[in-house]
Amino acid sequence: MGGRTWVYTSDGREIRKSVYGTSWDEVHERLTALKAKTQAGVRVAGSIQSVSDFMAYWLRDVVQDRVRPSTLRTYEWLSRCYVVPLLGNQRLGKLQPPTVRSFLNRAKETCQCCAQGKDAGRLSAGQPARCCARRPRSCCQQMPSDGTIRHLHRMIRAALQDAVIDGLIPDNPARNLRLAHRYRPRFTPLTGADAKLLLKAAKSDRLYALYAVALALGLRRGEALGLRWEDIDLVEGVIFVRQTLQRLGGQLVFGPVKSDESERVIALPAPCLAALRQHRVSQNAERQSVGKDWKDSGLVFTTGIGTPIEPRNLNRHFVRLLDHAGLRRIRFHDLRHSCATLLYEQGVPIEKIQDILGHSSPTITKLIYVEVTRQSQRSSVDKLGFLFDA
Repeated sequence: MGGRTWVYTSDGREIRKSVYGTSWDEVHERLTALKAKTQAGVRVAGSIQSVSDFMAYWLRDVVQDRVRPSTLRTYEWLSRCYVVPLLGNQRLGKLQPPTVRSFLNRAKETCQCCAQGKDAGRLSAGQPARCCARRPRSCCQQMPSDGTIRHLHRMIRAALQDAVIDGLIPDNPARNLRLAHRYRPRFTPLTGADAKLLLKAAKSDRLYALYAVALALGLRRGEALGLRWEDIDLVEGVIFVRQTLQRLGGQLVFGPVKSDESERVIALPAPCLAALRQHRVSQNAERQSVGKDWKDSGLVFTTGIGTPIEPRNLNRHFVRLLDHAGLRRIRFHDLRHSCATLLYEQGVPIEKIQDILGHSSPTITKLIYVEVTRQSQRSSVDKLGFLFDA
């Protein structure tokens, strides 16, 4: 059994909508509720375009000039590998919270070889399949990380919110969606002794100054590689963080820093200032040695011929340095975490650490970057030792 009534869609059209039930009483109840919502100004979904078409429009016309190039690349990758294959055929106006939740759960269970078409690429290159393209099928079980799913959730929530703003749907089905996920893995920062070993091992390296400023100032990898000599005042002893260097779309690209707060001015500690002055002398010597083959990029940290340093090459160089120092392998970005923790242990207020790292909120600094070490905890609780004095 069913009935129909006139309603207004989110894009301003007046249409007749049908409701159904197992009895006339149920149909009447649903019709009455629908009419009440219409009279209260509540509109029904009006968009008949697919999620795939909307995502193409959103990436091209809405979000392109609103985010950093690296973020846009991530969004395009997430849309191509997960949204379009798993949700693309759905009508935008029909999306409901259970639909979005089911999509995210399916994404968590889709191995990366399948999602990213790695096996298809291997086969076209004449290489043997390693995953579901094998016969019999044998999934590699390399599922996306929790971080990937969090990024996917944030992106689809932002995209659907823009659909609401554009009047394509009445509300955002991903807005209040909560997913079960593991907490971020805790990182054990370098201790003061570890940091000294690292700097000692790097002392004779041509990139010693890079590691010194990265550890002492918490610079991101792209920020360090994007530094120009015009960004450093060797007289006043300050550094201006203004741009980054990243690999995007197969080429090295200079771009803006992560946020407005990330564009910052930091005072250089005396050892870092001395290291940078010596680095400039060494770079000038390299320039003289190379001669006409030197590529003058204006960058502080370059290859031996003056060109920008490939970010992945810096990662490899960093791993070799850690091995040489006898330290455990960590990410280059973990120097930033270590900087925050070491500053905190020296009694530097969170707000000051926030300014140095370029965070928008001290909460981010405290929750994500500062790790309270056991030694710091012990020195704190030992302050109550007087309670046990005889």
